[in-house]
Parts: sequence; C-alpha cells; structure tokens
Amino acid sequence: MSMRRTTTTRRAMAAVSVTAALALALAGCGDDGGEEPGSAGSGTPSAPASPSAEDKGETQQEDTAAGENVDPDVKLAEARGTGGLVLVINQVKRDSGGFLTVQGEVTNEGDQARITTAWSGSEVNIVNKNPNSVAGATLVDKVGKKRYYVLRDTDSRCLCTTAISSLAPGKTAPFFIQFPAPPQGTTEVDFSLPTFATTSLKISG
Repeated sequence: MSMRRTTTTRRAMAAVSVTAALALALAGCGDDGGEEPGSAGSGTPSAPASPSAEDKGETQQEDTAAGENVDPDVKLAEARGTGGLVLVINQVKRDSGGFLTVQGEVTNEGDQARITTAWSGSEVNIVNKNPNSVAGATLVDKVGKKRYYVLRDTDSRCLCTTAISSLAPGKTAPFFIQFPAPPQGTTEVDFSLPTFATTSLKISG
C-alpha cells in the first residue's frame, strides 16, 4: 500500500511540474507582442480598404474639370436669366473617356441678391443630393434628336459645380458641368439651364 501511495504522489507531482512549465512557456510567448493588428482573431479592426479604381477615376475626373484653367475672356456663348443674371460659356470640350465638359460663369448684373435653387432642376432625388448646384442643365442634339443630362455617380451626385447658394449684386460664380459626349459627328448642341434662355454651343476637340 505504501509503494502505491508513493507512486501516485510522484505522478501527481510530475503532472504539476509539466503544467507549470507549460504555463511559463505560454507566458513567454505572450511577451512577443501577441497577434498583429488586423490579423485573424485580433480585436483590432483592419485598415479600411483603398478606394477602387472606378471611385478614384470619378474623383479625379471631377477635380480635373473643376480645377482646369479657363480663359474668362473667351466667350463662346451668352444667355440672359431672370433678375439680371448673365451666363457666359467659356469652354465646351470633349474629354477622354466619353465626357463633354462645359465651363463658364454666372454674373449677377442686377441690384439684388439672387438665389440659385432652380438651377438644380426638378428631379427630387437630384435636388436633395446636389443642393444649390447646376445639375438641372441639359444639352440637346437637334440633329441626332437626343437630350443629354448631367452625369451622376451611383449616389446621384452630379459631376458639376455645387454649393452656389446665392449671388450678390456684382458677384460672379464659375461652374463646370460634365455630360456624356455626343457622337463625333455632332459639332453643335443647345445648352439649357433653368431660369436662363437656351443658347447654342459649338463643341471643340
């Protein structure tokens, strides 16, 4: 009986020793910094994914059009609006990728500040996504019998100037608008923006 108890005691002590050794080994591994952030099983979130090539392309296209230098002395067309507003088109150009970019400016030649709400058009979804914009502009190809609307992204945001809330007397607001490009054979289109008279534009490029 004495020998059996001694053997059992030795086995218990050995098991305790092995358990202690394993605990020390695990503690040593934990000092190495643990899992990398964002790895499987980690509580730290991974970094957000980079924008897709399509998203980058849309953003770059808009930034390029908005920032491109246009000679204000070049007047391709002019249209009169209500309350002394005057719209001047400085450039109508085909861009790579099937875009047509229209750039110009609106000047308030009247004696009162003018709001620009109507320029966004009448489509509720477009107006809500593009307040105080020129998203209501259109082009008409009379030869091809087709109307073109301002380009929009998947969230209905226009590829055009926004945030023109009002124009004080004597003030000028530059703008740009991108449309799908008409066929190469189309060299002239009619441009319309709500509250302004329709004007004819010749396409360059």
